[in-house]
Amino acid sequence: MIDKFSFGTITVDDQIYNNDIKIINGSVVPDWWRNSGHTVDVDDVHDILQAKPAILVIGKGDPGRMRVTDTLREYTENHGITLIVENTLAASKTFNRLWQEGRNVAGGFHVGC
Repeated sequence: MIDKFSFGTITVDDQIYNNDIKIINGSVVPDWWRNSGHTVDVDDVHDILQAKPAILVIGKGDPGRMRVTDTLREYTENHGITLIVENTLAASKTFNRLWQEGRNVAGGFHVGC
């Protein structure tokens, strides 16, 4: 599904994106913006959470400056969603592996710092 990641660019199914993206139910939501820039909170992934994935993978950029709030961590834990937070290169590989296993996985990927 995710073909390639390099700083500033992520390629999904041969489509190149130069901004952050989300993947929900196998579909790309381009131009993902967060309320607080380099912080991911519940409101920033509301559409993902509405889809009720079993696993949420967050790619926090390269070298990984984006952070996930404690509020989001608590929300996912309380709703039985496994949260995986990694640098985007590792997160893209994790996402692909879980997708290929047929898991109910969604993701948000920061392509910058």
